[in-house]
Amino acid sequence: MDVEFRTNGPERGSGNMNIWLARDGAHNIGSGSIYTVGRFEGLALAIDQHGGAGGMVRGFLNDGSTDYKSHTNVDNLAFGHCIFYYRNLGRPSQIKLRHTDNKFQVEVDGHLCFESDHIRLPSGYNFGITAASADNPDSFEVYKLVVLTDDNNNNHNQNNNNNNDYGNQAQQDQAQHHHQQQPIGGDAERPHMRFGKSGMKAQVPDDPYDTQIPDESADRITSSKAQFADLHNRIQSTNHHLSTIFRQVAQAQIVGEQRHEEVSIMLGELKGLLSKLDRIESSFDGRIQGLEKEVRSLRNDLSARLRDSENSIKYHVSDKHESLADHVKKHAAPGHTKLILVIVGCQLGLVGGYVFYKRRKSMPKKYL
Repeated sequence: MDVEFRTNGPERGSGNMNIWLARDGAHNIGSGSIYTVGRFEGLALAIDQHGGAGGMVRGFLNDGSTDYKSHTNVDNLAFGHCIFYYRNLGRPSQIKLRHTDNKFQVEVDGHLCFESDHIRLPSGYNFGITAASADNPDSFEVYKLVVLTDDNNNNHNQNNNNNNDYGNQAQQDQAQHHHQQQPIGGDAERPHMRFGKSGMKAQVPDDPYDTQIPDESADRITSSKAQFADLHNRIQSTNHHLSTIFRQVAQAQIVGEQRHEEVSIMLGELKGLLSKLDRIESSFDGRIQGLEKEVRSLRNDLSARLRDSENSIKYHVSDKHESLADHVKKHAAPGHTKLILVIVGCQLGLVGGYVFYKRRKSMPKKYL
């Protein structure tokens, strides 16, 4: 299975996306997440920011005996995990799930995440994708969910392509194995797995199609049946590749047209804002010019009024000064002789009064 998706969100956004391979998922799972699903039979891959590591992929198994919704610690039920930074990358991220007779493997962006050789999933399960959001939700965009068949020229394997619709997510070219496999169970031994980015073993696997359909020497194909089977397998694999390429090209074209339309709308809005700014600038220029004219007129008017007030004050002061001088000249005495005589007479009168007082005081008093 090959899933391509992109996740965008705010800096502190959260949420999770769940990839399911389960029995009767539409009824048992619906639109739930790994924390709200309840009982189910199958596999779940949870992509979220568990543990504050910036992104993580975890695998969960259930045989229907465990109620995840009422479990006290769902995180401890994960059988494998790896660090996976998937938010705000600006490009689609890829998750590949490979299940063969002797190996179960999960890859993220071409790197091994975890694997185990103790997991067997029965046939007849359906694929699906659900997502859950929080207060600051992330946006999950699913670009592709493709299911391919492993053809290894084994006599006990055969191809059966189906199209399953679960959780409103399109699935293309789904193939299921019809050989008997052991069901998952709660009493089985906990599977051993090798982690990639989580810290134990990290490796970059070869191209999956090269490992599934290896090159064969022409000498080994001796019968027409083997030749036809080999040709059929390779043509089928080529068709899967071509269909995937065509879908990606068509989707890229649609996305490109949407981006072009969005950019055109943004450019139109930007042009409108620029024209509005031009109008505002011209309006400001007119208002500034009008304000300058008003200030200039007010300054001229104030200067004229100050000059008029100054001239009026000068006129009134000069006129009052002349009239005051004329009034003083008109009513003033012709000389100071009278004033001097009055002052001298007053002084003589005071001296005479003082002498009379002394003589009167020194005379003997007569008593009757």
